Amino acid sequence: MIRTVEAVIDESGKVRLIEPVELGGERRALVTILEEEPVVHPHEAALLSEAALAEDWNRPEEDAAWSHLQPARQSSCRFPSPTCLARSCDRR
Repeated sequence: MIRTVEAVIDESGKVRLIEPVELGGERRALVTILEEEPVVHPHEAALLSEAALAEDWNRPEEDAAWSHLQPARQSSCRFPSPTCLARSCDRR
């Protein structure tokens, strides 16, 4: 299957792919050099990693670990603790 991926070539000729590519082995490639300069997206890395990081961040353990940085929430729990104040507390 033929795919087209975006890349940037620096002054020395080094090619840097904009997105990761999984091939399963060596492949031949053709490079087309465009006259336009590359578009710079300052937050591109953050946007690309957001989905992967969300899997780790959106867990009850993470809520509990960072709860000391959140404003105090009212809780009707009989066992107030950082875990209890987390959204996932099952003792409420």
